Amino acid sequence: MKNTIFLFLTAVLIISCNNSNINRTEFDEKASDNILIGYTNREGLKMEPFHEWFTPGYKHYQVNDSVLSLIDKDDFRKNIKITLVLGTWCSDSRREVPRFYKILDHLEYNTKKMTVICVNTDKIAKGTNVEALNVTRIPLFIFYRNDKEIGRIIESPQESLEADMLKILKNN
Repeated sequence: MKNTIFLFLTAVLIISCNNSNINRTEFDEKASDNILIGYTNREGLKMEPFHEWFTPGYKHYQVNDSVLSLIDKDDFRKNIKITLVLGTWCSDSRREVPRFYKILDHLEYNTKKMTVICVNTDKIAKGTNVEALNVTRIPLFIFYRNDKEIGRIIESPQESLEADMLKILKNN
């Protein structure tokens, strides 16, 4: 019984410590606003004040189903990992990130598998691996297959998020 209680309390402590490192906010002087910083998830983007741009951007975006129908959903869901780097202060991130989530939901992708990192205006997020990702512009969508990078969408898609994703997936 003591071991069970100990294991339960240890699990609660680990979970609470991990959750304290997600969806953190801080004031960014260059942005003159509160930003999300470090690892985050959809719940962070739905928090005040970020939901003011995330929710309408998601709701009003119409996915291009004809392009998405060309993506092998099973392969995408099972074999593709994604890292997303964004800035909640960045207009391109505010436009593209809600659209990207809508596309992922349409493809029934488990966004809990995705790594999402919010950076400050210097494109830094202490405590993350963002420095190793060679971030020059945001948002940055990095696609991996078998832990190997297969492509990136940087700042704005060349054609559309759907079409650029299809090109990356078809070529790898």
